[in-house]
Amino acid sequence: MEKKYNVIVIGAGHAGCEAALACARMGLKTLVITLNVDSIARMPCNPAIGGIAKGQMVREIDAMGGEMAWITDHAGLQFKILNSSRGPAVWSPRAQCDKELYSVLMSKSLQDCKNLDILQSEATRLIVKNQKVCAVQILTGEIVETDAAVVTTGTFLKGRIYLGKDYFEGGRFNERHAAHLSKSLIEDCGLTLGRFKTTTTPRINTLTIDYLKMTEQPGDENPRPFSHFTEVEKWRKNLKQLSCWLTYTNPQTHKIVGDHLDLSSIPISGGESKSPRYCPAIEEKIERYPEKTSHHIFVEPEGYNTNEVYLNGLYTGLPFGLQQQMINSIAGLENAKVIRYAYAIEYDYSSPLQITKALAAKNVPNLFLGGQINGTTGYEEAASQGFVAGVNAALCVLGKSPLILGRNESYIGILIDDITTKGMDEPYRMFTSRAEYRLSIRNDNCDLRLMDIGRSLGLISDAAYKKFELYRNAVRDIYEGNAETLPSDDELTPWSLEKAKEEVYIHKKYEGYIGIQEKIANKVKKNEDRKIPDDFDYNKLVSLSAETKARLNEVRPQTVGQASRIHAIKPSDIAILTVYLEKQRKERKAKGRIDA
Repeated sequence: MEKKYNVIVIGAGHAGCEAALACARMGLKTLVITLNVDSIARMPCNPAIGGIAKGQMVREIDAMGGEMAWITDHAGLQFKILNSSRGPAVWSPRAQCDKELYSVLMSKSLQDCKNLDILQSEATRLIVKNQKVCAVQILTGEIVETDAAVVTTGTFLKGRIYLGKDYFEGGRFNERHAAHLSKSLIEDCGLTLGRFKTTTTPRINTLTIDYLKMTEQPGDENPRPFSHFTEVEKWRKNLKQLSCWLTYTNPQTHKIVGDHLDLSSIPISGGESKSPRYCPAIEEKIERYPEKTSHHIFVEPEGYNTNEVYLNGLYTGLPFGLQQQMINSIAGLENAKVIRYAYAIEYDYSSPLQITKALAAKNVPNLFLGGQINGTTGYEEAASQGFVAGVNAALCVLGKSPLILGRNESYIGILIDDITTKGMDEPYRMFTSRAEYRLSIRNDNCDLRLMDIGRSLGLISDAAYKKFELYRNAVRDIYEGNAETLPSDDELTPWSLEKAKEEVYIHKKYEGYIGIQEKIANKVKKNEDRKIPDDFDYNKLVSLSAETKARLNEVRPQTVGQASRIHAIKPSDIAILTVYLEKQRKERKAKGRIDA
């Protein structure tokens, strides 16, 4: 192990892998520290990538030069476009993955990456001097110097595993937790930490399932890959899709659960640690919706070479014996045998109000945080933040301006703006309903929106970008009716003329609506992008309430647009802020010191 790196990434889950690869591919000497090299990019919950809004984010990562989409295409065992019966604006790709293969392929990507070293150890302390991280201490006491650090610890910070009311320390089942870093984040970095909780589902043996009592859920007949760089026809020929299956809970299931809520580790009525609202345990579903007599359970394969299947929708914190009763009450699972029981996990997270839109800690500007440590849930949300955190760590070391993605540019921009502006009191999950610009930030045009950014970062190769430029020109020519100048599919691959024609069709379908949306966006943009000085004193605004001042001082918004999205901030508050900023601008102008 060397003694000095440009960037150190702590954690090698979905966020850590994207962060480390981005830094190394941008030419920085990078170290990723993980508790267990055999657990890189694990899928401890559902072994699936994508879904509503999540699929868009994965393709956005790919368009900028990230890794998740490519690995998914090569580890996926079923591919579907969700919402396909609705308009293209909400089409969302999803893939069920071979979880072992996904981990192996991502680990190989890290091992093969130039400028990137991997170390199996525990990061115990961030050494901070003059409000900057200068080194990371590991469990052996050794100190490794660095110019920047990225923390992507997932559920491992003081992780605690719950089996009903019983518990033990762990970051995942049979994996130790990170016992020491929380203290350093608080004491050395000045961060405030909270606690969240989430659950997994049981895994059962496929040979003990009666699939005749279930409804088959096959993959798409003509599946679409996630990555823009996957050659579609060649990929389809080699893809062997496996089916998922649908069954339901019933009144007997609900009685077993409802009679034993007091034995669950999930706090049904509040509690110290909040669980995800949008990925609830079966206990929460039954308590929250007493009028419902059934809930969907999707039986999903976990790999080509395993008998384990995942019971999507049966997240639970009940003890093992009750889990078995609950499972056997469901149609098709009467004789099912459990291979792995479900468990709940509680862990430390850092309020994202303490970081900027570049995902840098406000107190320690060369410390970047990404993934579940920021209070989000989901592999895709984690990978998106990991990519942005890694890119910005590299840009910080290089002395360049950070990458800030706007809400009108990407779902990733919406995710980051939401968490850094509004904060949260429960784990955050992305949905298309959060996107006010969803007509124009679709899954089909991620490359057209974001590939130039990836190219500017050095993450898109010359060869790939040349093909993309041909494709973009083909889209323009088809739109303008210049069909005689179009290149062949051989010249365009992995893009194609069929893809270009589809893109034009979708754009024309939404063109009028997008035009209206852009007019509204341009109207808002004047104040949206208006900068607020870092040292702005909100206490001078005597017309604002004490609560409003407190919220503004907590978030420290960077623009007026960001300020307007803070929870409980009223339009009248923004009007007062805008008037004061304009007054300041005129005063500076009078003194010959106009801000940009």
